[in-house]
Amino acid sequence: MGSLLIRNTNIWDANAGELFAGAVEIKGNRIDKIHRKDIEAADGADVIDADGKTLMPGMVEGHCHPSFVGIDTNADLGNIGPEEHTLRTAANIKLLFEHGFTSIFEAASAKPMIGVVIRDAINSGMIVGPRMLAGSPECTTTGGLGDERKRHMYAESFGLVADGPYEMRRLARECVRDNVDIMKINISGDEFVSHAKAEITTLEEDELAAFVSVARNYGKKIACHARSSKSVKMAARHKIDCIYHCDFADEEALDMLEAIKDVSFVGPAFGLVYNCTVDGEANGFSKELAEEMDLFRKFDACCETYHEIRKRGIRVVVGGDYGFNITPMGQNARDIEHFVKYFGYSTNEALLCATKVGAELMGFAGEGGEVKEGYLADLLLVDGNPLDDVSILQHRENLAMIMKDGKIYKDPRKTGRGETGLIA
Repeated sequence: MGSLLIRNTNIWDANAGELFAGAVEIKGNRIDKIHRKDIEAADGADVIDADGKTLMPGMVEGHCHPSFVGIDTNADLGNIGPEEHTLRTAANIKLLFEHGFTSIFEAASAKPMIGVVIRDAINSGMIVGPRMLAGSPECTTTGGLGDERKRHMYAESFGLVADGPYEMRRLARECVRDNVDIMKINISGDEFVSHAKAEITTLEEDELAAFVSVARNYGKKIACHARSSKSVKMAARHKIDCIYHCDFADEEALDMLEAIKDVSFVGPAFGLVYNCTVDGEANGFSKELAEEMDLFRKFDACCETYHEIRKRGIRVVVGGDYGFNITPMGQNARDIEHFVKYFGYSTNEALLCATKVGAELMGFAGEGGEVKEGYLADLLLVDGNPLDDVSILQHRENLAMIMKDGKIYKDPRKTGRGETGLIA
């Protein structure tokens, strides 16, 4: 079992709330020892001199759509052939890894099996990528988010459509048969759906109950799209593992989320809203269009909701619906800065959402998301102090080292290509 010493580093361990100088010993795929002072390496030892750089846990993308491959509309995802779609997804996976995301929670796959195939390819070593929990497509109803069919033609999108509890059970069982880790269901609409806006709840209670029952019977994690207050309450009643958006949650909905904060997570997926409003003109999304779609109201509602969610101690994960042309993959770490600027988080709190909390969502609680003895060696070496400026994590050139499972994929001792030959 190989060992490595990372010395002369400043450590953010996801517990102390500040950096401390020290050194870390890695043995195999685990953190073996943490020293709160610098130490010298034994003769002949494998050593990295961090030169004062920050050692921190790898980041977790908690609302990840790696199969959203630079599209303008939801319907575009249905026009890409599965073979091309899988290859482009693999490219996104590599890009995410290069940006320091050592784990991803797939919020939904754009087609059945793409996420499963990519996950298995990573696990087998066929391709390089983060730890990954693979998602189902977004299960929806006729007229719901993800249903792009028309009266005069059949059109695919990213949704699998079912109506009523019996059909929803069948659909859920098909996703189980595909061997997904995460079952995704859309409870509300969205401003990007002409016939079902965000505050419309498109799913019925018995449909959600049927879907959840199947997922629970098979031990699957459940994620949902829920923007309307009613949809958030439905999700909370069923203790869905990760409840996305929650923009228009009222006081009762927030109380219900707080009551389940030890079992469920939420995620704002704020990147898309931000890029269409604050950054809209720079992204080719006009202010007039954003106003027409009522996105500024959604922006304000989301900020207000997550200020309250933060105060209530509800666990929140980063991830912002990246993968559209307006939200290019690779910008994902911008969410950490959004949490600070718009939701009132401290830099330390926001970094926790991107590491320790994300690891809990992944199911790694007690063995990941922290720099701690005995924990998985998923680590980043950062040029700079993210506690002073979280925006440095948005730029992959600031990541001197990327390590997953004790293996170095980007090595600061090399000036050219990374150890695998795949990451520059």
